[in-house]
Amino acid sequence: MRRLSSVTVVDVFLVLALLCCSSWKVWSNTLCKETNLDKVRPHSVSITEFGAVGDGITLNTKAFQNAIFYLNSFSDKGGAKLFVPAGRWLTGSFDLISHLTLWLDKDAIILGSTNSDDWPVVDPLPSYGRGRELPGARHRSLIYGSNLTDVIITGNEGIIDGQGSIWWSKFRNKTLDYTRPHLVELMNSTGILISNLTFLNSPFWTIHPVYCSQVTVQNVTILAPLDSPNTDGIDPDSSDDVCIEDCYISTGDDLIAIKSGWDEYGIAFGRPSTNIIIHRLVGKTQVSAGIAIGSEMSGGVSNVHAQDIRFYDSYTAIRIKTSPGRGGYVRNIYVSNMTLANVDIAIRFTGLYGDHPDDGYDPNALPVIEKITIEDVKGDNIKKAGLIEGIEGDHFVDICLSNVILNVSSNYPWNCSNVRGYSDTVSPEACEPLKERIFPDHCSDCYHLSNHQQSSNDKTRAGQKFHLT
Repeated sequence: MRRLSSVTVVDVFLVLALLCCSSWKVWSNTLCKETNLDKVRPHSVSITEFGAVGDGITLNTKAFQNAIFYLNSFSDKGGAKLFVPAGRWLTGSFDLISHLTLWLDKDAIILGSTNSDDWPVVDPLPSYGRGRELPGARHRSLIYGSNLTDVIITGNEGIIDGQGSIWWSKFRNKTLDYTRPHLVELMNSTGILISNLTFLNSPFWTIHPVYCSQVTVQNVTILAPLDSPNTDGIDPDSSDDVCIEDCYISTGDDLIAIKSGWDEYGIAFGRPSTNIIIHRLVGKTQVSAGIAIGSEMSGGVSNVHAQDIRFYDSYTAIRIKTSPGRGGYVRNIYVSNMTLANVDIAIRFTGLYGDHPDDGYDPNALPVIEKITIEDVKGDNIKKAGLIEGIEGDHFVDICLSNVILNVSSNYPWNCSNVRGYSDTVSPEACEPLKERIFPDHCSDCYHLSNHQQSSNDKTRAGQKFHLT
């Protein structure tokens, strides 16, 4: 078996240097609601006050647990701050509390234990009915919280390293006893801010807000080896009012995957993911998608706005994954101002994707996929423009492409089936089911078209040529 190497701190410095010199990373106005990074907590302690040793060898789980237990007494007194100074702080899983700031100073590294016993086993999520990888329970994340309000995980560019290679090996060798843990998981919580940190080598999905509201993930870097299994970057799951902004992600799976439960369990739980903003995202993935929806989307996904996106050296840019049995819906999705370089497939919708949790799913529970708009896209060295494949008898409808200009190497740039939609200013020319013009007759069928597109298409009809700059 090929050895999977972890991302090192040296790799982090190289990525940060690259971003400093890159025109792709633009720091400007925010689309997120105003967040208070400098929120003053009247009570603050250092992890060293509870016996923690930052040598990368001493296990500090009890120190983290005891510090947070102590700080809980201040949750109704303005909250508290747990300070993690420079050092290598090895720990197993620990819980957060409400009204807490977990602050990692410069050169502070929290390391996940390589002993699976330090990651407790907990019940599966109700919207999944079982562990995502194996029936039954799952390991709890390294940093965990449930039923919380007002939680900040931030710092001065500190690092949280899951040391996930042991978990990746177990997955490859089929020796897992339970589903692998996430690096950070917050459940049933409101008012979450994660910012100004680097997350490395997650055992499974990296940041997983599930059943949460008012979540901001801002100015984070997420890295894992490009061949590490299922190391998604950020996975909003049955969550609403989520803003992801100014992030660089390079991992072994989807950079962002929006989810809402799995088959009959997600349908029964019935909590959608909605009102999700993705702004100024840069990254690469060699095996999956930059932004994915699904495949677990049975509670529904709607009102997703992604703009100012840059993907390079990647397999797929935008992907929707679903199948019969999922039920649910994906609607009102808007992607704009996306630049691609060296991407195999720019747009991919798959109606026959993924497995099922058990035999209890209803194969007649068909998903509704509608009102998906992708506009203002340019790409160089793209292999295929799109594979857009719906479900027979369950077409994906109102798929709208506007001002999508791709330099494509394939002689067959589009492959479409069981879909209906519209397009304007698409090169190479869109597939037959999408060729009907958006303007002037079908504007209302397309979700959230920008105002300037009407005048742009008027100019196109007058003979203006569009090409990459």
